[in-house]
Amino acid sequence: MSPRRIRSFLLLMAIALLSSGCASAYYGAWEKLGKDKRDLLVDRVMGAKESQEEAQEDFRDALDVFRELVRVDAGELEEMYDRMEAAYERSVDRADEVRDRIDDVESVSEDLFSEWEDELDDYNDPALRRESRSGLRDARSEFADLLRAMRRAEASMDPPLRRFSDQVLFLKHNLNARAVASLEMERQAITSDVEALVQQMERSIAVAEAFVRSMRGG
Repeated sequence: MSPRRIRSFLLLMAIALLSSGCASAYYGAWEKLGKDKRDLLVDRVMGAKESQEEAQEDFRDALDVFRELVRVDAGELEEMYDRMEAAYERSVDRADEVRDRIDDVESVSEDLFSEWEDELDDYNDPALRRESRSGLRDARSEFADLLRAMRRAEASMDPPLRRFSDQVLFLKHNLNARAVASLEMERQAITSDVEALVQQMERSIAVAEAFVRSMRGG
């Protein structure tokens, strides 16, 4: 987007906010920049997909740090704890981003499908109305599949986050070789949780890509 278009967009967003932040003003601002609700939904889905791809990497990194932690010498414990805490915090932030992106996807979809439904009555040609209604039905069905996949991926972040949280908290107050040795018992459980997360996100990403192709007419 050119600097001029960015300035125009910011101005339109300010106008939307001054208009009590209503949805119509928000979408109207985007439409002036050439993006309708369908375009915005595709953008939101792609953003959610990218956040899930990044989340996979952040959780894998946290798992790698945890695996290193249970093998370090006593003199390296504090440094490794700091790395583990930082990796956990990155995972928490990424998980929040994934949740927000999925919420955005759902919000825009509701507005798009509601508008599509309302505009069916505007057709004069019954055949076109039927065709559009069929398209809406198909799009809603495809989106329902997408949202289920995304919500499953979202839920898959909770088990490893809980385990990482417990380990970081435990180490904070028990930073010694014996405590670290006890974490070895958790290694397989955390590994399984992260692997399950990656699998769910891979499924969600694949469904997102298929949905975007469908929305773009590909």
